[in-house]
Parts: sequence; C-alpha cells; structure tokens
Amino acid sequence: MADTIFITDERIDGDTDADGPLAGCTVAIKDNISTEGVRTTCGSAMLEDYVPPYDATVVSRLKDAGATIVGKTNMDEFGMGTTTETSAFGPTDNPAAPGHVPGGSSGGSAAAVAAGEAELALGSDTGGSIRCPAAFCGVVGIKPTYGLVSRYGLVAYGNSLEQIGPFGETVEDAAALLDVIAGPDDRDATTRAVELDGESYADAATGDVDGLTIGVPTELVEGADEGVVDTFWDAIAELEAQGAEYHEVSLPSVEHAVEAYYVIAMSEASSNLARFDGVRYGPETDADGNWNEAFSAVRKEGFGDEVKRRILLGTYALSAGYHDKYYKKAQDARAWVKQDFDEALSEADVLASPTMPVTPFEQGESVDDPLQMYLADANTVPVNLADLPAISVPAGESDADGLPVGLQLVGPSFGEERLIRAASALE
Repeated sequence: MADTIFITDERIDGDTDADGPLAGCTVAIKDNISTEGVRTTCGSAMLEDYVPPYDATVVSRLKDAGATIVGKTNMDEFGMGTTTETSAFGPTDNPAAPGHVPGGSSGGSAAAVAAGEAELALGSDTGGSIRCPAAFCGVVGIKPTYGLVSRYGLVAYGNSLEQIGPFGETVEDAAALLDVIAGPDDRDATTRAVELDGESYADAATGDVDGLTIGVPTELVEGADEGVVDTFWDAIAELEAQGAEYHEVSLPSVEHAVEAYYVIAMSEASSNLARFDGVRYGPETDADGNWNEAFSAVRKEGFGDEVKRRILLGTYALSAGYHDKYYKKAQDARAWVKQDFDEALSEADVLASPTMPVTPFEQGESVDDPLQMYLADANTVPVNLADLPAISVPAGESDADGLPVGLQLVGPSFGEERLIRAASALE
C-alpha cells in the first residue's frame, strides 16, 4: 500500500540539534508543496521531473521543529479531484476501507496517517481536499482559516480558496502540527498573526463542550445518505450528552455554492496553469511548427483529462462576453454564502454537518462521472467560499455499509481553538 501512498518516497531530516515540538515525529507532505531538492510533481506528468530549488514556508517550519519528512504523497492532479484517482501516478487505496477511494485531493496524505506510514501529514484544501480524505480514511483533518497558514511554496490551483492544513490520528496531534505551521509570513501577504486564548492550538483539545451551542444547517444534512445521517446524529447526541446544545439553522445560499465554487476555482486554475507552456515545465514533444502548436502539444501530453476539463471550463467562464454572466455571478454568490455563514454563526458557537454526504466510493466508481464527483463536495466547498475554518473528525461507521463517516465542524474566522475543543470531545 505504501507504494500508492507516496509519489516520492524520500526522507528529509529536520533540525536534529534542536529539541523542537515535533522532534522525532514523522510527517508526510502532499506533493504540491515545494521541497528543496526533492521532486514535487503535483500528481501530474507535466511536473514529473520537477525539483524545486526552495522549501515552502510550512516545510521550513517543519524542519525547524525537528520533524522528519518521510515522503511526498499522492494526490489528484494539481488538486483537481475528490478521489485521488486523477493522479498521473495511479490511484491510492483507502487503508480504512480497502477497495475504496481515500478521498481527494489530499488522499495520499490522509492514507499515510491512516496506514501508519506517518504520524502526521500536510494537505491542501481548496474545496474540501483535506476534510474529504480525513472523513473517508477515518482520521482528523483541519482546514484553517484563509490566511492562518502561509501558502508560499504551494503550487497554486485556486489562489483565493486554498489553504494548507494538517492531518493527524487525533485532534490534539493535528492541532500540534497546526501550531508549527501557523503564523504570518513575509513571503505571503495574505497571512496574519492571531492571538490565541490559550498557550497553543494543541492545548485547546480539552474536550470541554459544556454550554457549547451547535447549529445544524438543514441543507447540509438533508441530501446525505441515510447511513451517513444516522451516524451524524449519533455524534451530535454524544456531544449533547457532554453538555452541548444544538438547534437547526438554514443556509439557503449553499444551494448554489457548488456551482459558484467550480466557476471560481476553474477560472483561477485556467489562469494559474497557463505557466505550463513547455518552456520551463512540461514533457518534451515532437511538435514542429509555430508556437501555438508546440504549446498545445505539451499541454495535451502533460495534463490529464480532469485538468483539461477544468482549464477549458475556466477559460470559457473568463472569456469576453461571458465574464459577467458566469464569473461575476459566482463572486456575488460567494458573498451571499459568506453572509449566510456569518448569520448562522451569530446564533451558534459552531456549525455541524456530515463532512461528506456519502461514504467512500468504490475504486473507479466516479471516474467517468465528473458531475457525481463535483456534487459530492456540497458540504465542504461553502466553507472555502466563506474563508472560514473547519475540521473533520471521525464520527463512526455507517450502519448501511460499515464505512467511515466524518463529522464537520465549522467556526468563525480564526476560531480554530473553538473547533479543536469541540472536535476533541468526540474522541
């Protein structure tokens, strides 16, 4: 199984002289996060031989903390997918449910933790790519608030949406990794300093939910499979038994969140991926003739079907005559989503839903049905549109098929401590 988890199985030692907070810990890194001198492919043939000359900020911080990086993990190509099956290097199996997908796009990182190949892992989340595999693999995954963690050295998919975040076997483990990677960075102007209520994020994992108010968005529960819904309500009952209270809330805008998300994400992707032109990156081709033919040939060979699909749709949405019809409307919908979340969180400490409306797909089940894959993101993408933090914590297994189910908690901007405290009550 390890062969499918890692694209590059190479050890990177941290600072062994310092008694850092992660000294002796093993960490797996998603393969769209730059590692100096170690191949970084983004799961794509376009970057099969690319070796970055620098470390991402999060990698530098891991090294300074004494962590040992054990490899670069498999992922959906350029982060585009929900199953880790669009990787140019083949799919990853789910250690918690063999024969099923581990989720995506950070499926390799979640699988590394679930299989015991690493104690911790880093992924990136543009529309659920940390929370989905966390739920499918039965581990903990945190999608931080946009701006809490530096994105310097992350190969961009959707700049305004994506965020690097941690995986762990427990909430406290994931929070300890967040402590290391969080904080401002001069090389990323979107980052900011946050004053914590306690000493650290890990210290927030007290499990104390007495008096916590939980809002349950009806729209994020109604569309889920019956077995997922039953497991979700069992988890809510457990939180109630520990002193929390819940009430239903409404997020009417989420009905349009998936459409808005994919217009924005694909538009940003079409712009970001324009750099892969065969000059600095990309496979060699036999193309002769003019520049357009050579440009087309390298992208045809270097990109997979899903990446090509998203580039085409994004370019169309940004094209003359269609920008206002699609992209501008999507941004308006994004503002509506954020407003709905702010209103719901004014009446509750956290919001709770199933992380994914379904249990893990069987391998190959959704590869030929992109729409099914996109709709599976219905519970996760609204959080990225609203720039809020969220955590996925194991809620149990579905009675229907015995497969893992995750519970998602969403908090106010930079409210990670609150999420960590609430999620740890389910362990």
